[in-house]
Amino acid sequence: MEHYTRSALAVLALLLLQTTFVPFLSIGGFLPDPLLLWVVYVAIRRGQMEATITGFLVGLLQDAVSMQFFGLSALTKTIAGFVAGYFFNDNNTEQTLGSYRFLTILFLSSFVHNIVYYGIFLQGIQDSVFSTMIGFSLATSLYTVVVGVFPMFTFVRKYRFSQSL
Repeated sequence: MEHYTRSALAVLALLLLQTTFVPFLSIGGFLPDPLLLWVVYVAIRRGQMEATITGFLVGLLQDAVSMQFFGLSALTKTIAGFVAGYFFNDNNTEQTLGSYRFLTILFLSSFVHNIVYYGIFLQGIQDSVFSTMIGFSLATSLYTVVVGVFPMFTFVRKYRFSQSL
């Protein structure tokens, strides 16, 4: 039960961070997604089922706060949690979190998340939907991966410290 309490507090802190501080980090209109970073972390740490449920709940909470396209973030974060959950390996959790594999999984799940998100969100625009969707998805995914480097370095230090004991 303590795990779920800490997880809920982390999600609330990340949601507060995403709604207050992250908009100031906008580069060309693209923003990183710290909540997606959390969903990928849960997928690597706990597995596919918990990541899928976490993705849905985090996305639903994000939809309730943003009031932009209700249900879209819940759908896409559920899919991202499901995709990231394929890389769960109980024996290599610490190694995965502290290596480039974490960034690769983050990029892949973020790209799938953004393809679905922008594929639905951009329906009805006059431009080429496919090229716009790919461009937005790549830019947002790369930005999320750049932000994901910071927690990865934290896990590297933690993993190396635990190996030296």
